[in-house]
Amino acid sequence: MDRTEITEHLRAALSAVLNKDLPEVSPEMRLFEDLALDSTSVIELLMSLEDAIGLEVDPDELGPDVFRTVGSLADYIEAGFARTAV
Repeated sequence: MDRTEITEHLRAALSAVLNKDLPEVSPEMRLFEDLALDSTSVIELLMSLEDAIGLEVDPDELGPDVFRTVGSLADYIEAGFARTAV
């Protein structure tokens, strides 16, 4: 899965979790400050991504840096797919 596909899945999942249309997201968008995610919506987002793209989340790897921006979450997802491809 390439970065464009990951970003599109993130946009769709964020739209669903936030219950509003997000025509586009940028890597610089902050999940908490700009998109108003909270701890509950983060869990919903992760569950949505697990279902949609088969993302396997290791809670021990989830630090606050993962959820800083759309780009940092995309980095985490991309790294997860790279690990499973090896």
